[in-house]
Amino acid sequence: MLTALQIATPSIVALTAVVTAAAIWLIILATRLTHRPRNRPGVSIDLVDQARELKALGRIQEAVFLVRGETGMSQRAAARFVNRL
Repeated sequence: MLTALQIATPSIVALTAVVTAAAIWLIILATRLTHRPRNRPGVSIDLVDQARELKALGRIQEAVFLVRGETGMSQRAAARFVNRL
């Protein structure tokens, strides 16, 4: 005769697998959303022109600071943006 533990073991294993898979999926989803926020404001043409002018004058750090202040970009993203102008 089967005991209660022997009957419950496969369902406990299956439940644990489902909960673990859901947790991993949520972690991956949260990571993707933090890397690509959807409410990031766009870059205006005026900002591009101002940053390009500052870069041409050799004031790259000021251009990066301007881009960060207007868009909320990280230091690294703003520096890449200014370097590509």
